[in-house]
Order: sequence, then structure tokens, then C-alpha cells
Amino acid sequence: MLLLFNKPFNVVCQFTPHEKHATLKDYISIPNVYAAGRLDTDSEGLLILTDDGGLQHRLSHPKHKQIKTYWAQVEGVPTQADLMPLQHGVDLGDFVTQPAQVKIIAEPDQLWQREPPIRERKNIPTTWLELKISEGKNRQVRRMTAHVGFPTLRLIRYAIGSYTLDGILLGQYQEVSLVR
Repeated sequence: MLLLFNKPFNVVCQFTPHEKHATLKDYISIPNVYAAGRLDTDSEGLLILTDDGGLQHRLSHPKHKQIKTYWAQVEGVPTQADLMPLQHGVDLGDFVTQPAQVKIIAEPDQLWQREPPIRERKNIPTTWLELKISEGKNRQVRRMTAHVGFPTLRLIRYAIGSYTLDGILLGQYQEVSLVR
């Protein structure tokens, strides 16, 4: 079984109760499925769940290099030159990232309202970026954009490999066939 879940902001990627936040159990009542990877509580978007341990490993283990596509709303207006270091890999102190594919995009059409909304500053514009990475270390995209001077205000994982959020409403999941 393979589930694609559109995880809302402030939901913890676990089924056990959490004292402050909603968990996956508040949205998914199917027993014996587990997340293949994680999303931070303050990140939104695609989370894959499965009841197949081997598949879970293939989807989440870094050696399999699944490309993950993120939409990041960043503070400021970067130029292509500002984003170049991300395309070559940046030293974040504890590791050097693999090169990312990154481009400036328009605000995605299928975007939902976030609750609560991001903080807005009248004098500081925001820009949407699409980043594709093959890693997925803790808070990696946020750390990468901050490293080049454009902190992430909102982060949405749109795709993992060929699986996407297309057609999945916020807080909903869809059972899909395995793409080989």
C-alpha cells in the first residue's frame, strides 16, 4: 500500500500523540502504515506512507537518491547569481550539500492558505523558488536558502521522484499504485 498525504503546517510526522501538535493519526486512520521520510512540523506538503518496509527504505534512504522537489517562499528577491552557490553545493558547517537544481518560479497555482499565515513585512518582498535535491538532511532547504541570504518563510514539498501533490487537498491522502 502506498499513500500520498498532503501534510499541513504544524503537524508532526508521527502517529503517537504529541502534547502540542496534531499528528498523522489525526488525518490517517489506516493501520500499520509508516512514513517514508519526514517533514518538519513547520513544513508542508507531500509525505509518502507505506506498509511495505522494503519500499519505505527505498523511498527514504539517501543511497537511493530520490529527487525531492520543494517550493520555498523566501524573504527578498534573489537573482540567478544569488542562487548559483546552491547549484554547486554549499558548506553548511556539518556537511556540504550536493548540487541542487534551483529556479525562481511564480507562486504555485494550486497553493492553499496556510494557517497561521506567514509573517509579512511591507517593505520586504518575497520570492518563490523551486529546489530539487537528492538529499534530505534535517532542515536542509531552509539552511541552504538562509546560507545564501534568503531565509525560507514557507516550505512545501511538492514531489518525491514521480509522486506529486497534484489533486491532493491539504490534510487529505490518496492511495496510489506503485510507480516503478
